[in-house]
Amino acid sequence: MSEAPVQISMTPERIAALRKSGEAHKYDHGHLLMLSGGAGQTGAARLAARGALRIGAGLVTLGVPPSAQMEVATHITALMQVRVADSAGLEAVLRDGRINALGLGPGMGVDRAAALMPAALGGGAVQARPTVLDADALTALSGDAALFKLLHPACILTPHAGEFARLFPDLAQRGPQSERQSDVDMVRAAAARVGCTVVLKGPNTVIAGPDGASAIHSAQDNPAPWLATAGTGDVLAGFIAGLMARGLAPMDAAQSAVWLHAACARLVGPGLIAEDLPETLPAVLAELGV
Repeated sequence: MSEAPVQISMTPERIAALRKSGEAHKYDHGHLLMLSGGAGQTGAARLAARGALRIGAGLVTLGVPPSAQMEVATHITALMQVRVADSAGLEAVLRDGRINALGLGPGMGVDRAAALMPAALGGGAVQARPTVLDADALTALSGDAALFKLLHPACILTPHAGEFARLFPDLAQRGPQSERQSDVDMVRAAAARVGCTVVLKGPNTVIAGPDGASAIHSAQDNPAPWLATAGTGDVLAGFIAGLMARGLAPMDAAQSAVWLHAACARLVGPGLIAEDLPETLPAVLAELGV
């Protein structure tokens, strides 16, 4: 029988991992590259990038195609941007070894995500890095078996139920009630198959690693219904990627990010929009004593 999943909580160890030393500088807390879509499609990546910056990544840069550079420049201040036109451009940017984590998918467009994923996942001339794959990157992944082979243990996939069904149609297939897998067993099977961490987003968010470890954030125990609005998943991807840039292991990054994401939503409450989440995070961290 599979071991029961742990209930996600902010343990003293996780809280300690969020603190910053008075002797550290920005590069000690990582440099995340968040890849963006084209003109008119940059908002989701900007949401994710701001979430990563708020959660403590030392630097966050948006990788932007030429068509969107002016648009992005008018919307960012603390965030940075760099031109990433194609896979060769991404490989050139990734020669900077200080970039130690990647995020891709939010608002990228499926074609751009598919084109950049081989370079992002270490299939080209640069070394693989911790990587969060969300949104359009998951759709691109579901349509290309070759991309699945590039996934590595430092990847995190963050699908909602529909994306999960496209990625793992056999696991998501729902038969008679007596034959159905639990969501936990389903996500464990997916993580084992792809060899990396999978976060199934929903009212009950389930996280599983390739080694069978699993955790759950229960809507019954910690309800956050205001997260059911556009863009909140992009912010969660940014929270996770920012913690990966700070050096947290995939399971720890995912669990801390999911807990903090829901805590921000509960603090804002009714009327929440995605932009509220990064701006509320400092108050949540202060309550934890970070």
